[in-house]
Amino acid sequence: MEQLLRDPNIEPTPAVIASGLGSANTAYLEFIDGLKPYGITLMDWRYYNDGKSWLSKGEYKWTTPRGANKVQPIFWLSIWDGFFKTAFFFASSSQPELLELPLSPAAKQTIQDAQPMGKTKRFLPVVFDIKNKTQLQDIYILAEYRKNNI
Repeated sequence: MEQLLRDPNIEPTPAVIASGLGSANTAYLEFIDGLKPYGITLMDWRYYNDGKSWLSKGEYKWTTPRGANKVQPIFWLSIWDGFFKTAFFFASSSQPELLELPLSPAAKQTIQDAQPMGKTKRFLPVVFDIKNKTQLQDIYILAEYRKNNI
């Protein structure tokens, strides 16, 4: 498994992304379009020096009753050779709730196997390798959960 989009001089245009994803590009395009009903948008790609790669993130933006604009990251997105990854970071204490969601057995296993991280082990990374659109429903359910538990 090789992560792509590592050259800071080559911006991830739709053509570059499609070339790296291959047949998974169809799932990627459907994924982006499928986020709209949830009010989640994909931000522009940014090059991160700490990870030496281009990443994007799904964001939920809203306006508070007092008029303040808020933005909450929902997941991180990276492009790999033949698939893309979404990485969610939940509170470790939410693992039992996540396992109660109407997810596929494979998604529940991913959540069950996730190991808390960080100095205080407060964060639970849940990462999915997405190769086809059959996996998208699980991602939407988790994105909605994350959005509603900000």
